[in-house]
Amino acid sequence: MGVLAELAGDENSGEGARTFVFEDEGHTLGNALKTIISRYPDVDFCGYTIPHPTENKLHFRIQSRKNRAIDVLKRGLEDLDSLCDYTIETFEKEIKAFNENKVMI
Repeated sequence: MGVLAELAGDENSGEGARTFVFEDEGHTLGNALKTIISRYPDVDFCGYTIPHPTENKLHFRIQSRKNRAIDVLKRGLEDLDSLCDYTIETFEKEIKAFNENKVMI
């Protein structure tokens, strides 16, 4: 993952609302993270934009009524990591089962 920073201008909106800038990231991370975080009941808004196609940046916005946006982001990244681990483990298990079954035929 690229460098993470906060977009200027959010200082007066409280700790629950922030826009984070991910360098060297795009729709793959943005859409997956948005899908996870937008399902949290304490999140009012979650979305992302790619400011310009020639810039390799992702602007990720979180607005939460209860928690700090940075904490919501950390939770989302941890949940995404767990989901990816589960997907890899399941895939490898199924490949192994397929290969073992293939040998028996």
